Amino acid sequence: MSGLRAKQLTSPRASFEAARMYQSPEGVPIALAFAFMSALYFRGKIAYALQFAHPSDIFVIAPGFGLVPPDWRITPERMKVLAKTEVDVRKRNYRKPLERDALKLAADIADDVQAVLLGSVASGKYVDILWPIFGERLVFPAMFAGLGDMSRGGLLLRAARANRELEYTSLAAPRHKHEAGDPVEMARAWARDHSYPMGPKR
Repeated sequence: MSGLRAKQLTSPRASFEAARMYQSPEGVPIALAFAFMSALYFRGKIAYALQFAHPSDIFVIAPGFGLVPPDWRITPERMKVLAKTEVDVRKRNYRKPLERDALKLAADIADDVQAVLLGSVASGKYVDILWPIFGERLVFPAMFAGLGDMSRGGLLLRAARANRELEYTSLAAPRHKHEAGDPVEMARAWARDHSYPMGPKR
């Protein structure tokens, strides 16, 4: 929340749409704000989620607030909380709201419904909280293993444009590099096979 694009979004002098919404009493939707601040990474995630799930079934991890819907509004006051909340499972102000909302969601969904995590699975910042709650119901795109943020974002965006949902795997499986080959080349091959640069194959 302290990078260049975050400063651009929150600048009182900024005149682009997301910045104007941020300065308004209502605030800017978190999906729009995160898509601007993290560029391709979050843009791919939200495009993919909206393509394959109903908006009411989509949640964004908002540090300090837990799980929020994509249209949850970020105001200057909420931004202060987001900015000062370190994404670290050892930090109570990050862990407790996420645990609270994840427990509620796990109780609300059916036992055979999967919770698809589109965030990082290589570290414990999400899975160390979510896995004990959802167990085998927590899954992630199998092709994520070994990919960096931008590669994951690009993969998700291409999948959304091609209207081809990725295969998921349980977090009980290895979270690191594929044994079958280089993950970046595998993702590129998948994109070549399933979509054209400007959209899905016909």
